[in-house]
Amino acid sequence: MKDAPLRLGVLDIGSNSAHLRIADLAPGLPPTGVRSVKTAVRLAEATDRHGVIHRPAVGRLIGAVRESVASAAALGVGELIPFATSALRDAANRDDVVGEVRAATGVRLGFLTGEQEARLTFLAARRWRGWSAGPLLLADIGGGSMELAVGAGERPDIALSLPLGAGRLTRHHLPPSPPVPKSTRRALSAHVRSVLKEATLGIAQLPPPATAVATSKTFAQLARLCGAPKAKAGPYRERHLDRGELRRWIPRLARLSDAERTALPGIKASRARQILAGAIVAEGVMDVLRLDRLAICPWALREGLFLHRLDALVEGRDPEDLPEHSPVVLRDVHLRAVP
Repeated sequence: MKDAPLRLGVLDIGSNSAHLRIADLAPGLPPTGVRSVKTAVRLAEATDRHGVIHRPAVGRLIGAVRESVASAAALGVGELIPFATSALRDAANRDDVVGEVRAATGVRLGFLTGEQEARLTFLAARRWRGWSAGPLLLADIGGGSMELAVGAGERPDIALSLPLGAGRLTRHHLPPSPPVPKSTRRALSAHVRSVLKEATLGIAQLPPPATAVATSKTFAQLARLCGAPKAKAGPYRERHLDRGELRRWIPRLARLSDAERTALPGIKASRARQILAGAIVAEGVMDVLRLDRLAICPWALREGLFLHRLDALVEGRDPEDLPEHSPVVLRDVHLRAVP
């Protein structure tokens, strides 16, 4: 790898937003953040029960990709990795949407499998926590899916992706507005635990991890709600999510409107509606895996992609060679080729 750092952009198309992160990558150093640009796309709320994403959201997505490409070009990004997670990956009209985005912007969106998401996020958490963390368990709640991974190295021994995203469960299991009846909460909690118990049999047979960590906005906001330091305190402040405190918040969240939830510490308006489902999933994970608390890790999937790309450059590997080969791979987009 040349001495000059590579300026890399990662464009993450999620359930609610398109998030561009730009960082400089250099050997021996962590990714150095340059800029973060987030644009609302609201794919999840525009997806019907048949899994079809409707027109207004496709237009928002095209606009977000154009804005991201322009921002990346203005900041001298050499390569852009654009990818979509479960909201678009699982859509019934995925190929049509991807085709429209490419025709309008010149950018071909790639996809990660859920397992790849889990593995890359685990890599980020391992690098952040270091080897002193010992065997590591990772939990990440997204809009459409939840990822779990566990292992003693940089690559997990087990990596799972489950259909327990906060947005997905909110749409399918909760009423459109509060209050949420206790019977409904109990039914959702039972569903979450049923999925987790079946999926995590392999994890349950392993020795307890030395460190259990959580990433994602959902976990970070729940931790803040339960008393963790504010974001402005900086990334190096220790933050934890306590299961007992979280359990006490769930009935209150069920009573509050979206506006009232937004007034609570840490809860953003964009996630207010789905924060109850996120809390039920988080509490279910901690219950099934017998965890009293989770340490909040500020690095997640996007940082995992930065680190993987940096490792590939340093080691001279194919940058598309993701952990655990998959027929669905990310494509680098060279910005000079984009109209």
